[in-house]
Amino acid sequence: MKALPHLLVTALLAASSSFAHDLVIANGRVMDPATNLDAVRHIGITGGKISAISETPLTGEKAVDAAGLVVAPGFIDLHAHGQTTSDLQIKAQDGVTTALELEGGVYPVASWYASREGKAPIHYGATVGHITVRFAAFHPEMRLGQWGGGRSRLAQLGPNPAGANKVASEAEMQSMSAAIREGLDDGALGVGFGINYTPAATTEEIEALFRIAAERKAPVFVHTRAFGIAPIREAIEAAKKSGVSLHIVHIGSSAIGDMPEVLRLIDESRAAGMDLTTEVYPYTAASTMLESAMFNPGWQDNLRITYGDITWVATGERLTKETFEQYRKQGGWVIMHMMKDANVEKAIAHPGVMIASDGVPFVDGRGHPRGAGTYARVLGHYCRDKKLLPLMDALAKMTILPARRLEGHVPMMKNKGRIAVGADADITVFDAAKIIDRATFEAPTTPSAGVSQVIVGGVFVVRDGELVKDALPGRAVRSTP
Repeated sequence: MKALPHLLVTALLAASSSFAHDLVIANGRVMDPATNLDAVRHIGITGGKISAISETPLTGEKAVDAAGLVVAPGFIDLHAHGQTTSDLQIKAQDGVTTALELEGGVYPVASWYASREGKAPIHYGATVGHITVRFAAFHPEMRLGQWGGGRSRLAQLGPNPAGANKVASEAEMQSMSAAIREGLDDGALGVGFGINYTPAATTEEIEALFRIAAERKAPVFVHTRAFGIAPIREAIEAAKKSGVSLHIVHIGSSAIGDMPEVLRLIDESRAAGMDLTTEVYPYTAASTMLESAMFNPGWQDNLRITYGDITWVATGERLTKETFEQYRKQGGWVIMHMMKDANVEKAIAHPGVMIASDGVPFVDGRGHPRGAGTYARVLGHYCRDKKLLPLMDALAKMTILPARRLEGHVPMMKNKGRIAVGADADITVFDAAKIIDRATFEAPTTPSAGVSQVIVGGVFVVRDGELVKDALPGRAVRSTP
């Protein structure tokens, strides 16, 4: 007799009333945007996978009563710079089960993955990053790792580092091309670009590196050259020429005041057959390093702000021309108050626009609250309180849409972002009436409220609203098996 497929065996076992699952989530309102299921169900989890979805009660070695609560796929954050254990624990308390560094990326890829093994409460992964690859080509004396780590060392290179501000030679292009191919070979989830941080990277350079990604059928995740519709159009045209799959990051800040026109351009490009997606975080302030090339001369016109719109994170003070120049030489994190809520709302509500935090690393408890409160803020403030979009639509932007963005290049993402038998048991349970962000600019690491259970690979990371501090079930997400 031919052996039955593993998932079919699992399903048959789950159907048996005598089968005891490792864990049962009982009586919850199961919401699965992939299938539009919205009903009270009982979920069985066995061996880190969802082993049953039942209308009738299930037997389990452990059980959680989720009556009155939403049971959803774990949230997938495509834009998470903060990758330390503590950063990811804060994200877990916001319902995130997978946090990926896709815009900035990392290099070298293999050593970055090795450095995270066994230290992650939730799943992690990264692209190979153009910024760090470029700086490695121009500054071989510096060992640049994760994008955040690379940015924090920019001040050591002086006010005009070649990696950001010099046009690449043929040799440097060859170095970058080889590094990107190496990163993709090592399982990178695509290629990340922060073009605003490397303004000397010509359109020809970007197109050449896009073509490498296209050859490997890998998506690119792009922070555009500047803000507004013109640089977004540049990225779209370069992607069309190269045939690469394009994801434009943080459309709230990228579009700034041009949001209606930018959303229309994206819709028209998609309707014409382009593989193009975007994301937004639910805040009106951005954050980056003051010493970066984003603040090269002309930054006021680019960002459409001035000194007093910038907060120095270390002290909370608003900058002046004098303190701007002082701190730019020193180097450090700033917050830029540069967006209007009406434009952010347009992006959050727009069909197909995903939710992603752009959460930067927290330093001594300081930083931007988006790293702690993005998902609860969308579900609580924008979805429930402002009724900006239906709950199922909001959940889709956090679960199945991010999974589908990656699964063509990353097969393991086909098992995430879903409540389905055989899918990974990455599950978030929350109270739709109470979920809300509590992180503020003054206390940015404050955990969200209303998240009851967060389960990663069948293991509790948040249980009964409390972080399980020693739980480290997160696993690497790679493009390769």
